[in-house]
Amino acid sequence: MTLLVISPDYASHLLPLVTIATAWRQAGERVVVATGPATAGIVESFGFEHVELSLGKGSNPGVIRAEEQPKGEDDALRGFFDATRDGMLETLGFQARARLSDFMWEPVRIGRAVQAVVAEVAPREIIVDHLAFSARLGLSAAGIRHADVVVGHPSALPVGDEVYGFPPAWPAAFSPEPAALADLRALCERVSVAFTAQWNAALQELAPQSSPVASAFTEHGDPVLYNYPEQLADPNRALPPHVFIGSAVREEPDDAQVSEWIDRDEPYVYVSFGSFLSVRSDVLARVCAAIDGTGIRAAIALGSANRDDLGPLPEHWLVREFLPQVALLRHAAAAVSHGGNNSVTEAMTFAVPLVVLPFSTDQFVGAAALEAAGFGVALAPNEATVDQLAAALRSVLELPAPVRDRLEFLARGLRQSPGSERAFSAIAPVSELIAP
Repeated sequence: MTLLVISPDYASHLLPLVTIATAWRQAGERVVVATGPATAGIVESFGFEHVELSLGKGSNPGVIRAEEQPKGEDDALRGFFDATRDGMLETLGFQARARLSDFMWEPVRIGRAVQAVVAEVAPREIIVDHLAFSARLGLSAAGIRHADVVVGHPSALPVGDEVYGFPPAWPAAFSPEPAALADLRALCERVSVAFTAQWNAALQELAPQSSPVASAFTEHGDPVLYNYPEQLADPNRALPPHVFIGSAVREEPDDAQVSEWIDRDEPYVYVSFGSFLSVRSDVLARVCAAIDGTGIRAAIALGSANRDDLGPLPEHWLVREFLPQVALLRHAAAAVSHGGNNSVTEAMTFAVPLVVLPFSTDQFVGAAALEAAGFGVALAPNEATVDQLAAALRSVLELPAPVRDRLEFLARGLRQSPGSERAFSAIAPVSELIAP
């Protein structure tokens, strides 16, 4: 039997998907991953078969740089980076306007390409990244059942009166003006209408007999797999048929130098702004100054940040372009992050409290959820001072005992029931019932 995994050509999305797929390999099933060429090495490192399928204009093998993107996409990426410097509402507005080309790139061609991959691979089960809209459109148009993996906060799939791209909650450090918020919501609503029109036009071409959908952003597979701890989700949101798989924590190859650094038995803070937002070396420099002031050592994943922008750093710190995040979070006393899905879910798996500096998308509502649970402190990245960052670090390093106990309880549950096993249990029995 075969599992087909469909992912955009972005490491941050592919890694949890292929980690989920390891449960199928352990069950003796074949795993085929359809993604672009930039992340083919990740697929091969997991020992899975790779089918080339590019779902968008850009790609990200682990650290993204504008100069390495195709013409046009490079300027779009620079525009996004500039927007993060202007502020949260400017960033969310930029992302909203870009969605009509980012999320629905050549949908008819990609839809047919996905259908061809399914015909060639003949999978019994299919899991798809929720943000692979053109791929999901192709599957839906052909009536092909698939599971939909939301790699992000659950609000990435809107429900009720939520609008895609408009955060339903904000951390305490953010207080946008009501008029500016109203403008952002109105923009997101206009984009949703236009995006749905694009979806329906492509759907009509792929499957003329199909009925149009009311909102493309609320379309989903069956079931929906939320790569997120249920304990951090809003229990009052009415969700589609779903499973919270908790976290998909990957195995990493051993790095002797990192292992030796960890084994010095001194507490440390792990810092990463992910593959995109690491470009904000100005924010990273303030974070490094704050950590240095606390006297605790640090492991800094530079990503695309300019090392020279950080100034002199203590020699006993671990500083590299790329670091094995899982290995370091496993023993970290705290972490500083932009609030990406991998950072949050992996930190929770190892009971690591977070200082979150959200820049974009669902990072704001995710930071608000961590703050509400007491497992993190959120600050505005453009405004937080060194002193404020140091105070936030001290706060998460000294969690009250009851909060620490709740975090440890959450972490034990995530480790005892890995996301790959939860996903397999949710999907495999259903596919056996419908298999020919």
